[in-house]
Amino acid sequence: MKKFTRILAIVLALATIFSFAACSSKDGGEKKMKVGFIFLHDENSTYDKNFITAAEEACKELGVEMVKKTGIGETQACYDAAADLADQGCSIVFADSFGHESFMIQAAEKYPDVQFCHATGTQAHTKGLKNFHNAFASIYEGRYLAGIAAGMKLNAMIKEGKFEAKDAKIGYVGAFPYAEVKSGYTSFFLGVRSVCKEATMEVQFTGSWYDEAKEKEAATLLIGRGCKLISQHADSMGAPTACENAGIPNVSYNGSTLDACPNTFIVSSRINWVPYMKYMIECVRDGKEIDTDWCKGINEGAVELTAINDKVAAPALPRLSRLPTSSSRPALFMFLTPPLSLLAARFSPATSLTSTPTRTTPPTPRLFPTVTSTSLRSVLLLTSILTSTASLFSTNN
Repeated sequence: MKKFTRILAIVLALATIFSFAACSSKDGGEKKMKVGFIFLHDENSTYDKNFITAAEEACKELGVEMVKKTGIGETQACYDAAADLADQGCSIVFADSFGHESFMIQAAEKYPDVQFCHATGTQAHTKGLKNFHNAFASIYEGRYLAGIAAGMKLNAMIKEGKFEAKDAKIGYVGAFPYAEVKSGYTSFFLGVRSVCKEATMEVQFTGSWYDEAKEKEAATLLIGRGCKLISQHADSMGAPTACENAGIPNVSYNGSTLDACPNTFIVSSRINWVPYMKYMIECVRDGKEIDTDWCKGINEGAVELTAINDKVAAPALPRLSRLPTSSSRPALFMFLTPPLSLLAARFSPATSLTSTPTRTTPPTPRLFPTVTSTSLRSVLLLTSILTSTASLFSTNN
């Protein structure tokens, strides 16, 4: 009996050991999914900070490991970074800048088992690579709404007697004369004109996505030319800082600049990249294909307005934040091009701008659903923003 008891004890002990070993193998053997990110700059760039924050949030929520590389230029350094991330075992490599695209394609060809996702690019649908994808958002929706905020501020300043309606001029600091920038300032200007019919706009390009000195200089130049409000499609604090120093209202981009510019910041539109970050990770995790081209807007939470600075904004502006959602009042909203002249911008090697009042059709946005027209009253189709602009400014709460 004692012998049997000893044998039974040994068997139970061995079973326990094997059980612990199996659990240990299951817990430690399953590798955590890695996702690699390539950023053009670091958190000092409002553009890159927007991406970095979204990546951190998505990776934390889904329990995956984030491996990031910052300060990666639009050069061979991008391919090197992408290849290194793939070699580190990343299942997905994401890059955030337009000029990264050709190097991401090169990496996708080299590493067919890794998914490469690129923001703001255009070539995925023509390259035909199953592991290369483009993503963007319908940011023109947010630009248009930000333009309404700017136009309302102009109206308020005109009413206060700060200048006459004929002098309601806006300045816009742009990085490059690309379709993304042009569609952005077109939508912004249409938003301005929807509430301030007298407004005109001048665009000043810097020739760089991120150059704080040039962006500050461009904004200062526009202010010197009589611009009463400044907005931007450039990535540093240059333009907002110039506005704060000069006491000129500013509509920023990619996030709130309220802390640094409390006396001039009105509102900002931005792309919320969390939905896409989560989408691409979930697709790879669940064995699903990632869309070749992905583009979402306000209704899907991919485009947002920041909190409004009531100290600077026009009094009625807080209603602008009350947007219908896809679950409440989905709508196809059409914005008519004003029957007044738009400003045409001509970019020169010296990064200067010549602007002349001319009749023109708004430029066709990249990756955006649009209808082109040669008519002066051309229609720009912007999806799922508002049932009607008037509902934003009604007296009803």
